[in-house]
Amino acid sequence: MTERLAVAGGQDLPAGHHSLAWGVQASEAPGTLHVLAVTGGITVGPREGREILFGRNRPDVHVCVGEHDRRISRHQGALTHHGDKWWISTLGRLPLRLPGARLLFNQDEPIPLAAGYTPLFIRGSSGREHLLEVHVRAKDGEELLTQHGASTRPPNTWALSPAEKLALVVLGQRYLLHELYPNPLSWRQAAEHLNEIRPGEKWTHKKVEHLIVGVRDRLSRGGVAGLTREEVGEPIGNTLNHNLIRELMENTTLVPPDLGLLHD
Repeated sequence: MTERLAVAGGQDLPAGHHSLAWGVQASEAPGTLHVLAVTGGITVGPREGREILFGRNRPDVHVCVGEHDRRISRHQGALTHHGDKWWISTLGRLPLRLPGARLLFNQDEPIPLAAGYTPLFIRGSSGREHLLEVHVRAKDGEELLTQHGASTRPPNTWALSPAEKLALVVLGQRYLLHELYPNPLSWRQAAEHLNEIRPGEKWTHKKVEHLIVGVRDRLSRGGVAGLTREEVGEPIGNTLNHNLIRELMENTTLVPPDLGLLHD
């Protein structure tokens, strides 16, 4: 396999490395940057003017993302250290999507990255979302504003069967994509999507409902609040599934790389 660009003092993160949403080593220097795609990534320390490139062209970037998708630019974006912060900029034609559905275009000024975990998305061919995970090590004693699974300590995750996890990723994909105002899919929408990606498994809306209600009941018995009709009251709407997905993301049982299940 063709090698990526190297960085003096940098360390490679292998393909299959655990999600950066699960945290990084507390012993690292403040400002240490981790960048991870499905093909692997890199860890580098802060240094004025240091630039980390990411994009499709593996030999010319430090982190390769969307290698087989020609909609992704060869140089899609850059992370640059300046003034004690890491700054993100878009170099390619497609914008980067940040949490809260913010789009960063190539004509926009770079924006600073907050300490902690930030998932970045690039929409490629056939609606595929390419994920680039970024984590900036906080200064000692700095209070992290955690969101959607960012954590400084290993969290206690919930055990899920493969079928439960797949159904939950489909149901909660808008949350994993960090859309601004996400809602769970309906049972019927989830079943239709599951049949598209797993046509041999004969999913129905009743099968999806049975699996998800089973997870809600199990977590409720385990002490998670807001997962029963009695607690929430009428009208229910999507509240129970919304609370379930939030719980699973906040303790990193579900993390953005799980979106890869939608493309298996």
